Amino acid sequence: MQGEARGTFEVKLLPIGGNDGPIGVMSIDKVFHGDLQGSSVGQMLAFRSPVQGSAGYVAMERVTATLAGRQGAFTLQHNGLMTRGTPELSVVVVPDSGSEGLLGLSGTLEISISEGRHDYRLVYVLPEPE
Repeated sequence: MQGEARGTFEVKLLPIGGNDGPIGVMSIDKVFHGDLQGSSVGQMLAFRSPVQGSAGYVAMERVTATLAGRQGAFTLQHNGLMTRGTPELSVVVVPDSGSEGLLGLSGTLEISISEGRHDYRLVYVLPEPE
């Protein structure tokens, strides 16, 4: 079954360790609302260039949620770049990371942020239950 889930999420990012070097490490805690109901935990590595508006981050995030009436978990992989203010973001479901009712899930997640509000759009494929 192909589907699209939309909604909002709250995110809390907290530094892990001293973050004394050029690469920062953060914990990720999210709560999802809307078509995807649940929460996630993860970690992010980030670097901010001395050039204004240029940065990059990678992250792994384990989501435990209900999607299309099915409960389970899956992992998202983030790859984000900002080139002098122009953003590029890729967030994908890690292949074969789904469990329980979300076994076999694949897809991509889009994130938009406006006036402090975080919206998501998850375009996914989920095998029919056996």
